[in-house]
Amino acid sequence: MSSIRIVALGGLDEDGKNLYCIDIDGRIIIVNAGLKLPEDNQYGIKYIVPDFNYLEENSDRIVGVILTHAHDDMMNGLGQLLLKVDVPVYGPEMCRRVLKHILKPVDWDRLNYHVVGRNEQFKVGEFDVTSFALTHATPDAIGIAIETENGQIVVAEQFVIDFDMHDRAFDSDISTIAEIGKKGVLALLMEASYAGNNFFTAPKHRVYEMVKPFFEDAKGRIIVTIYNQNYFRIKEIINLAREFKRSVFFYDERLKTRLKDMDELGYYSVPRSMEVPREKFSNDIEDIVILVTETGGHIFNLMNRIATGEDETIELKDSDTIIIASPVVSGTEKRASAMENELYKDGVTIHKLSGRDVLSLHPSSEDMKMMLYLLKPKYFIPVMGEYRNFIQAANLALQVGFTPDRVIILDNGQVATINGGSLISCSEMIEVGETLIGDDTDRNITSFVLKDRETLSTDGVIIIGVAIDYNTKKVIGGPDIQSRGVIYVKDSEYVIRNIGTMVVDLINEKVADGTYENMAARAELRENVARYVLRETGKRPMILPAILEINLK
Repeated sequence: MSSIRIVALGGLDEDGKNLYCIDIDGRIIIVNAGLKLPEDNQYGIKYIVPDFNYLEENSDRIVGVILTHAHDDMMNGLGQLLLKVDVPVYGPEMCRRVLKHILKPVDWDRLNYHVVGRNEQFKVGEFDVTSFALTHATPDAIGIAIETENGQIVVAEQFVIDFDMHDRAFDSDISTIAEIGKKGVLALLMEASYAGNNFFTAPKHRVYEMVKPFFEDAKGRIIVTIYNQNYFRIKEIINLAREFKRSVFFYDERLKTRLKDMDELGYYSVPRSMEVPREKFSNDIEDIVILVTETGGHIFNLMNRIATGEDETIELKDSDTIIIASPVVSGTEKRASAMENELYKDGVTIHKLSGRDVLSLHPSSEDMKMMLYLLKPKYFIPVMGEYRNFIQAANLALQVGFTPDRVIILDNGQVATINGGSLISCSEMIEVGETLIGDDTDRNITSFVLKDRETLSTDGVIIIGVAIDYNTKKVIGGPDIQSRGVIYVKDSEYVIRNIGTMVVDLINEKVADGTYENMAARAELRENVARYVLRETGKRPMILPAILEINLK
């Protein structure tokens, strides 16, 4: 009988950095290795990945990583993971192609990647695994079923049930899912973020018919904003452009690369005659659809820049029709509002698709019920969503016949232990955290650095420079006080003047009583100036004192 431990290092009660560890008889299969985007106040952070220390400590037990689809919250943390552990990777061809674009050459060269079809049986280490096709926003998406002595462990995250889908890049393999259910499923890990929606997601994931009237009414250019990883929706817009005999301009060159990958895989082809290359693009072209794509809230920042006339490529005109086909998601409301406000100032025609009318390709309650009915798992583990979504998913499972002891709600780091086919405990916890990766350096950022950046952004900085004689410790230069983002100097010259006096007085006092020491003096100066500035301005700026000791002999 198998001993199984299931634990998530990320992805539970948060949006992104999904990573699950399936430990079967001491051997670990990792499912996905994603990242998440930083919050607005995490300055200079490029992305966030799970803390991989647990995997590094148990690297000898890992038999492989399985990727389910080519979205950054599922696979773009792989580069950081491979710095810690050297293991084979399994996943769809689309994932392999995207990885080639995002991994550094050195990481790509040592990547041991095994391409998995959308309905295929393969081995990861000694374990038999079956993949099955799922309908999601990216082509080539799969779910997986890992065989154990006590039944299969199935991971089916982001998907929708769309019975009208007849596209091999995006369709679901219902028959294979049903066969997996017949063989017996021990545990199902399924997304719960839309569990509160009491319907099928389809057909609300489609925008073709919704957007078509906007194309019919448009007199000039059409500019469409879309999240850059929603290839399903991008394809719909391109098809509309083709129907209305409009050319297409891709603002983001990365999207062109992904569409080229889809073309080479035989999934979707954009006629070359439709595309306007960047070198031939002109703001005077009227019968055109401009696709503006970016990730998350960055799409609103980009469109805001275009609306304020700060973009080098696109200049808005009164005759433009703007279609906001990227509904606002949690955490981007302010940026979306600022963008919309600026667009109205430009006098363009605006059509906004709301989150009530348009849904992302994630399972709602009826999609989840369908998967539960087809797979009939002994245990259901909701993943991907906030804690409230997990409770909604648990209530949904109870409605379709599950008993409370068969629904397992976990936190990141909480281990579900199943021995001999029965849940034994969920009390074990392993230490989990996250790693902040900075801008273009790909280096880890500590919480102290992040705190300093937050201070700089809100309360500013005061830089103090003074030169003293190395031998006599007499002040021979300065003090020079520079303030940035703290006070308007012309109105507060006395503050700068008083800080200068404090610097000289402190050094002279320390020298006079024989207690002067450079580092200690700088620390005391930092503390004294901070108290004074707080009292005078109400701010807590970063104080950076520098006492230079110059040997004049």
